[in-house]
Amino acid sequence: MLKDIDINCGPIIDDGMSLRAMGQSIYDQLLNVASGEASNSERFGYGDNEFVPWKIGAVF
Repeated sequence: MLKDIDINCGPIIDDGMSLRAMGQSIYDQLLNVASGEASNSERFGYGDNEFVPWKIGAVF
């Protein structure tokens, strides 16, 4: 699922990465996407099929 996720927190367990380093990585990725870099779902066109916990508009 590497094409579907933007941030993999597995290195904390798999490679012993510190929480501080992972937090910095998450923060950096957040800034990149907020600055216009496309997320993986945007790059691969999955946006319309992603999980949406709420619906906008009337729901029947």
